[in-house]
Order: sequence, then structure tokens, then C-alpha cells
Amino acid sequence: MAAAILKSDVADKASVKIVEAFVAMRRFMVANAQVFQRLGQIEYKLQESDHKFEDIYSKLEEKKLDPKPKVFFEGQIYDAYEFVCGLIKSARTRIVLIDNYVDDSVLTMLDKRRKDVTATIHTKQITKELKLDLEKHNAQYPSIAVNLFKDSHDRFLIIDNMVYLIGASIKDLGKRWFGISPMPATDANELIARL
Repeated sequence: MAAAILKSDVADKASVKIVEAFVAMRRFMVANAQVFQRLGQIEYKLQESDHKFEDIYSKLEEKKLDPKPKVFFEGQIYDAYEFVCGLIKSARTRIVLIDNYVDDSVLTMLDKRRKDVTATIHTKQITKELKLDLEKHNAQYPSIAVNLFKDSHDRFLIIDNMVYLIGASIKDLGKRWFGISPMPATDANELIARL
């Protein structure tokens, strides 16, 4: 546009160069249209492969958790802790803990969950200390809900839709003999509905 207004030899040459550049760019795009189309297809296939890889990786992670009952003996504090933390890390949607004896160490274990996984604790007593710990925790980290529930003798850990029966409070893992048993025939939603 400036070359058309200026009406000089330099302006005319600049105008011709600009037109030649656009013509060359168009020829390049026409000549390489198939290449660009192929790159788009490759990018799409890579995205599909990424999703498939994520699905396979998630399934492999789930298989790492051995669904067989486990027995932990006195002194196996780290092994028991690691096992329960592995269950917590495997959750995709929700964690529900029914345990009559809860302290701040349970909050720390539940913090190992994914950010979008909800966590709820049902316990028979919410002490002043636990209430304070929970307030401080929830002010900084993804919230954990704590509800009063006095009707359970046993301890249960629900990871998504899998129910585990736990023989010890998770704050006391490994201090004495205890077991963790998956209960695949138990309907997690029914159990939660009765809370």
C-alpha cells in the first residue's frame, strides 16, 4: 500500500518483492499440502497413543496393588504404612475411612491421594485436637471431611468402589499383628448409604 502511494522505483521494487514473496509462499504451501496434512494426522495419532498409554499405565498401577488379604506383624510399621498409602494413591474418585481412632497422622496419609479425590473420615469421636488439626489441615490442603459415626466396631477403607476390612486403626499400623482384606462382594455404595 505504501509502494502504491509513494510512486518511486524503490517502492515499485519493494511492491514486486512482496508480491513475489506471497507467490512463493503460496507455491510452497500448495507443494507441501500433503506434508502438512500428514503432520496433522501424525499429531492426531500421537495424541491417541498418549491416551492409550495413560490407560495402560493406569491399569498397570492398579495391578500393582495386590488384592489378596495381607497380614502384617508387629514391627512391620513401614510395610503396613506403605501398603495403605499405596491403596490411598490408587484412588481415582473417593476415599472413605471408617475408623474409631483417628489423629493427625491419618490426615497426612490421606494427603497422598490425588487432588481431585474426595476424602471422608467417619469416627466415633472428634476431639478438640482432631478438630484443630482438621481446621489447620483444610486451610492449606484439599479438604478432608470428618463425620461422627459410632456404630462400627471394625475399620473399613473404601477406595473408589472397593471395600477393605482393616483389623487395626490406620494410625497404629504395624504396632501389633493385624490384617487387611479386600471385600470385593461388598457394595461400597450401600455401605456408604448406611453411614
